[in-house]
Amino acid sequence: MYGLIGNFVAVAGQRDALIALLLECSDDMPGCLSYIVATDPKQADTVWITEVWTDEASHKASLALPAVQAAIKQAMPLIASFGEGTQTVPVGGYGLGVAR
Repeated sequence: MYGLIGNFVAVAGQRDALIALLLECSDDMPGCLSYIVATDPKQADTVWITEVWTDEASHKASLALPAVQAAIKQAMPLIASFGEGTQTVPVGGYGLGVAR
C-alpha cells in the first residue's frame, strides 16, 4: 500500500470551498482505499488530507483523471500555502476500504 498525509492552508474564508472541491472528485479514483479530508481544530484555514492507495502508480494515475484535473485547477486559487507532506506505508487498520 501507499499513503500520503499532508495539509493545505486555504486563503482566508475559503476553507469550506476548498474542502468541497477536494471531496467533489474523490468518488471514483481507481486504487483509492481511503481519502479523508479534515479540518484542523487549532488552525481555522488548515485542511488535512490522508490518503491510502493500493500502490503509488494508482495515486499518480489519479492525478490525470479529468475530474481531478478540473478540481486542481479550481482549487489552486483557494490555496494560500502548502504544508508539509509525507509518504507512508499503510499496513492496515479499521475502516480501510476496498479498492475501487
